[in-house]
Amino acid sequence: MGIANRAAALLAAATAVIAATAVTAPGAGAAPRPAPLRWGSCQGAAAPEQQCATVGVPLDHRRPNGEQITLAVSRIASSKPELRRGSLLLIPGGPGGSGLNTPSAVLDKLPEEVRERYDLIGFDPRGVGRSTPVDCGLAHEDLSMVRLRPWPAADGSTAQNAATARRVAETCLRNGGPVLRSLSTANEARDIDRIRQALGERRISAWGTSYGTYAGAVYATMFPQHTDRIVLDSNDDPDPTKVGRGWLAAFGTGAEDRFPDFATWAAAPGNPDRLAATPAEVRPLFLDLAARLDREPLPWPGANPAVLDGNALRETMLESLYDDEKFPALARLILAGQGARPLPAAQNPPDAALQNTIAVSVGVLCNDVAWPSSGHAAAVAEERAAHPLTAGMPVNVMPCAFWPAPAEPPVRVTGAGPSNVLLVQNLRDPATPYRGALALRRAFGDRARMVAVDSGGHDAYLANGNTCGDTLVTSFLATGHRPATDIRCPSQR
Repeated sequence: MGIANRAAALLAAATAVIAATAVTAPGAGAAPRPAPLRWGSCQGAAAPEQQCATVGVPLDHRRPNGEQITLAVSRIASSKPELRRGSLLLIPGGPGGSGLNTPSAVLDKLPEEVRERYDLIGFDPRGVGRSTPVDCGLAHEDLSMVRLRPWPAADGSTAQNAATARRVAETCLRNGGPVLRSLSTANEARDIDRIRQALGERRISAWGTSYGTYAGAVYATMFPQHTDRIVLDSNDDPDPTKVGRGWLAAFGTGAEDRFPDFATWAAAPGNPDRLAATPAEVRPLFLDLAARLDREPLPWPGANPAVLDGNALRETMLESLYDDEKFPALARLILAGQGARPLPAAQNPPDAALQNTIAVSVGVLCNDVAWPSSGHAAAVAEERAAHPLTAGMPVNVMPCAFWPAPAEPPVRVTGAGPSNVLLVQNLRDPATPYRGALALRRAFGDRARMVAVDSGGHDAYLANGNTCGDTLVTSFLATGHRPATDIRCPSQR
């Protein structure tokens, strides 16, 4: 699976970097190697080929022989075992996203040359889903994304956001228990290495998406000698002084980068949900409607809260920019807000699923890095002027402002390790903007190359029908061939 001498030579340098940046957990004695995985049936899997197992990991990696928690792991075996190279770990986004059924989800999309060479491995990170789960026990009202994403009041006030953030933090700290306090990206990387050991792999390949790009980058930094081929798709800025705070702030520029794609679609002749005669008219139309709904909200039965106000429209806008297929839903809500259509039925995920996702998200974001506890009102005022589409939300107060100090510093991603990382990135991504991907590319240095795709939306590989980008990533996974330099793939629209 590679050249052993090269890995050994890199190990000494990587170890020095790891020690210097405190990315390994201190502790007396190493954890016992996990038992080989015992594969069995996988309840609810879409693909009958998918199998499931569990692996134990330390609750506290500083006490490797102490209390253990469980990770749920899944597998779809290589379609041609005689060509199998190893395992391809599918690292989910979030934080808080489930990855257990990702092998089934990507099975029909992945090219056969990738399917032949890898067992596809999914997992629920610690705290998530069928792994040992966490739950904050939040009130139904606090499960609303309009509250959890800190959209300011119509006048820009942040007082209500601060009250919500404090309440969520206190509730999660009271109800989340030791598992919630153990959540962090560094611990996810340590857990991934335990999965690697349980799989019996000396090195492991990975395809991380969204937040999974940061988890993958941290793993590649902490355990470089155990990495094979690493694809990071829709990339987070790894700035160790900000981490999740920087990701939230990135929505301001991300929405501005992406909104013109929606405006072009919404002004296209023949579009049954057409909003305007020209793309230039769509942005002021949206901003004017959001401001009017701030002043005069509409009842929206079934929504949480049960009104269509400016912030509910902005939240729908942000979610819709992730994928062109969501554009019609946003356009129809805009038309409903104007009175031209009835309001659509509100779509709310089950509270139980939200409780788990939100608990993990809060735990990881707040345990990774310290967040400021003041200065939000001024930051929001400046942000509202700079990025009107997101109205100051990206820099507003979060529960992390009321959280204990992290147990360890964030991992600083560096170029120490094998040159085996490929970043793939849309140029107009609302959630993980291109400039953040460039920051990760700089952090990796010569360890990485980047394939930038002239496309919009969140997720790049196999998501846009861009033959150039998809072919380059597939070739890297299947053959190890990686572009000698960074490449920009043109739009195919």
